[in-house]
Amino acid sequence: MQLKPPNLSERSLVTNNLYKYNRTSKFFSHFLVKVNLSETEFYKYNKNKKLGRLVLNHSTYIEGLIPILQKLALNINIKTITPAVISRVRGRSSKLTIRLSVKTINGYKAIARKGKTAQEVFISTDLTKNELKKIIDNYNCI
Repeated sequence: MQLKPPNLSERSLVTNNLYKYNRTSKFFSHFLVKVNLSETEFYKYNKNKKLGRLVLNHSTYIEGLIPILQKLALNINIKTITPAVISRVRGRSSKLTIRLSVKTINGYKAIARKGKTAQEVFISTDLTKNELKKIIDNYNCI
């Protein structure tokens, strides 16, 4: 009787034997636990409803912005979050802050600032400005 290697779903269940099948699986084996935890958080926040989407088109972002936007995208009422143009500003902000700026066609434009750098963030949502401001203020404290 000849043993055949497990298929992809069986491999993900057995973390101890991942290194036997290819070189990259050994590298990614420690990410498996993190992926499984993030999937459980996904269902904890939003059961049978579509979550917001974070668009990552650019190659550069303000340091620490993406983790905050990922948490913000877990909100059911937020459809899309798109970081946009990075620019230099005169003032200086010691920590990362996100502030709502103007209303757009399908949401709001926010400005993320850290140091002498600012980045526009477009948020597509049906929330009012005050509701969205409360949600963003929760993440500004982190």
